[in-house]
Amino acid sequence: MNVLVINCGSSSLKFQLIDSKSENVIAKGLCERIGIEGSQLVYQRPGAEKQTTKSDMPDHKEAIRLVIDALTAPDTGVVKDLSEIGAVGHRVVHGGEKFASCVRIDDDVIAAMEECSDLAPLHNPANLIGIRACAELMPDTPMVGVFDTAFHQTMPEEAYLYGIPYRYYEKYRIRRYGFHGTSHFYVSGRAAEVLGADIGELKTIVCHLGNGASISAVENGKSVDTSMGLTPLEGLIMGTRSGDIDPTVIEYIAHKENKSLEEVIQILNKESGVLGLSNGLSSDFRDLEADWKAGNAGGERAMKAFAYRVAKYIGAYTAAMNGVDAICFTAGVGENSPTIRSMVCEHLGYLGVTLDQEQNQKRGEEAIITTPDSKTKVLVIPTNEELAIARETCAIVEK
Repeated sequence: MNVLVINCGSSSLKFQLIDSKSENVIAKGLCERIGIEGSQLVYQRPGAEKQTTKSDMPDHKEAIRLVIDALTAPDTGVVKDLSEIGAVGHRVVHGGEKFASCVRIDDDVIAAMEECSDLAPLHNPANLIGIRACAELMPDTPMVGVFDTAFHQTMPEEAYLYGIPYRYYEKYRIRRYGFHGTSHFYVSGRAAEVLGADIGELKTIVCHLGNGASISAVENGKSVDTSMGLTPLEGLIMGTRSGDIDPTVIEYIAHKENKSLEEVIQILNKESGVLGLSNGLSSDFRDLEADWKAGNAGGERAMKAFAYRVAKYIGAYTAAMNGVDAICFTAGVGENSPTIRSMVCEHLGYLGVTLDQEQNQKRGEEAIITTPDSKTKVLVIPTNEELAIARETCAIVEK
């Protein structure tokens, strides 16, 4: 079965067409600047050059129409027609407590997704737009929703509850949900395969470090804690997000700067993290490292604070699981920054971590980056959320 994986953002749409049997990517691409002047489709087949097509995309429906046209084009397409696409898997950011696993999408599921939109106002509405567009253009193709929050629904109550009046949980379901669940699920499972271990007996900490970053504690294949919370703002210092912060800081900044609550939250989401700590230099860790090497304080300050926070969470989750067997780095920074990995591992001597400096220089490829005698194994596992979504989609449709 060929599965089309769709990941809709507010002004973008990523896609991959995956052969579920071989798990090979048949084609992939990105629609950029949807609803904005200068929109374009970037399309690529294995072994072929990327093709960039400038085209007006007033909405996601038009973007998906262009994707379908590219996939079925006589000269550059990879399928004859839509009948060769067996299912569509949609990444959905927030499923609340309603979805502890992926589901076949119908009207009731869409209604439930809409109810979760106030928990992820930047993401769920865009995800729903993509779902509705596909339903209109591909009405006979089954669709599956795969939720970022689903993997973390196995967290125990003591891990997901906040220290606020319990009535707010009862009334509004205010709690820790966690995100990047598809990535954490894939990486923890792949780590067990690489180590030749039974995931049902493994304690793993997954560090998904990108512009958005989160850490999870995975015990016996199940998430027992994770750093992001009600929204993706909580947890680690990130590219532009503050991560954990004293809530009173929000009120303090609002009073001092004469700003509204919404304006301060916008600052915490868009102007903070390593971007803010570097005094506006960049949210890109390559820029930060270059700045540090040039002898400037901004890049150094931001990278040290980021690595320290990652190490703190690793320590917390080691305690939560009463031990750890493997620590995994993944996502853009985790897979490609030997410097960040080294900085984090400098704090992990108490776990018997001994870094193999040569192995740690690898970028973007699977590797065990600790020495053979290291008590705790540290791995780099490139994430593959699209493959995980395709697998889940195929399983639901075939069932």
